[in-house]
Amino acid sequence: MIKGDEESAHQIRDILCSLKEYIYYMMSSGVHEIYSGSIDSYEHEVLGRLEDIRRKMRHCTRCKLSQHRTNIVFGEGNPCAKVLFVGEGPGYEEDQTGRPFVGNAGKKLTEIIERGMQMSRDEVYICNIVKCRPPNNRDPQEDEIRACIPFLEEQIDTIKPEVIITLGLQAAQAIVGIRQPISQARGKWYKYRGIPVMPTYHPSFVLRSYTTAVRRQVWDDVREALRAAKEGR
Repeated sequence: MIKGDEESAHQIRDILCSLKEYIYYMMSSGVHEIYSGSIDSYEHEVLGRLEDIRRKMRHCTRCKLSQHRTNIVFGEGNPCAKVLFVGEGPGYEEDQTGRPFVGNAGKKLTEIIERGMQMSRDEVYICNIVKCRPPNNRDPQEDEIRACIPFLEEQIDTIKPEVIITLGLQAAQAIVGIRQPISQARGKWYKYRGIPVMPTYHPSFVLRSYTTAVRRQVWDDVREALRAAKEGR
């Protein structure tokens, strides 16, 4: 096989792998029929750009997290979402499925979106600072964040959300550079490239500290973020 044919074969394999991942995601989300007329040209363009970023990550070895991953957890949701959630890193269930926030913390996040914001999960976009699972679900380390955050920046630049909600201290530190505890940072507005950013607690913290006060604070945070998203920047 000549070089040009080899390159074409690799490109075809990448396209087929991306299509397989997309179909798996749609089926996992409960979608079994896709109508081409339901996607406008701009949304189609954004989806294409996100798939380009995903393909660039397919064989990523920029940091040591790549050595033990099962799947890269890229992100999912509405490619033209007004609200973008950014967590810290995938856990076990996410690593196994390739989808963000599908474990117990993910169920809590879905509840926050559906009950706290009166939105469906597929109306927002959800991703993480790092796309591979840290061992034993530890916090991502600085070198891992530095290696992976350019992909997140590309996602944000592509989706162009009206507001970003960071989940947990690590995500808030990576996005807006806060250094105070999340209990002090949450509920306050920050900026990332002109986009309003609202830090709040990670859903796993909500599960561990399941108090009326914590739940009220998270719901206040996401509702304030939704209000800002609806009003525009």
